[in-house]
Amino acid sequence: MTLGPILLATRSAGKLRELRPLFGAHAIAVIDLDEAGLAEDPAEDALEVFASFEENALAKARYFFALSARPTVADDSGLVVSALGGAPGVVSKRWSGRTDLHGQVLDDENNRMLLRALAGVSDRDARYVCAAAYVDGQRELVARGEVRGTITDVPRGDNGFGYDPYFLADELGRTFGEASAGEKERVSHRGRAFRALVAEVVAVDSPTSRRYF
Repeated sequence: MTLGPILLATRSAGKLRELRPLFGAHAIAVIDLDEAGLAEDPAEDALEVFASFEENALAKARYFFALSARPTVADDSGLVVSALGGAPGVVSKRWSGRTDLHGQVLDDENNRMLLRALAGVSDRDARYVCAAAYVDGQRELVARGEVRGTITDVPRGDNGFGYDPYFLADELGRTFGEASAGEKERVSHRGRAFRALVAEVVAVDSPTSRRYF
């Protein structure tokens, strides 16, 4: 089945680096928001207002589908730390509250907050969660992926983004900051969610409409 181009509805360069090869492996053409001519709008900051990753992912996919009239995928992902009652969770990217920061500088601030919150805490269990959503005007699909690990005291590795240098993945025995792109994609929350989503999108017997909320 030939699909595409599908709009990758994210402003994150790190996510785009991970998603392009995944869709490429299925010979599905993709374009990003810049290629689609969709300039960043302050309204995008108000999309992730829901309590679940799934609802936020769908909100973003619906928004950018309405703007582009293209089949659209979006995701919401974050770090869930047991000792912090599930925080930062759906506000992982915005946890520090520093709306004036972006990119690596924002990642650094969020990681400083994480380490402060876990100072003196022995329970470092955590998991990365991703919900990936697809909207094309007829179907709405959502898939979820998770990976378990622990939070380290010091950053390890220069790969990845976000909390990756501090997330020691159980299945890899190394942080996502140390893992190669291929290793991370194989076990990551985002890789698992999008592989499941792509499988649903291309399935011949996919339902004509599917809602989760």
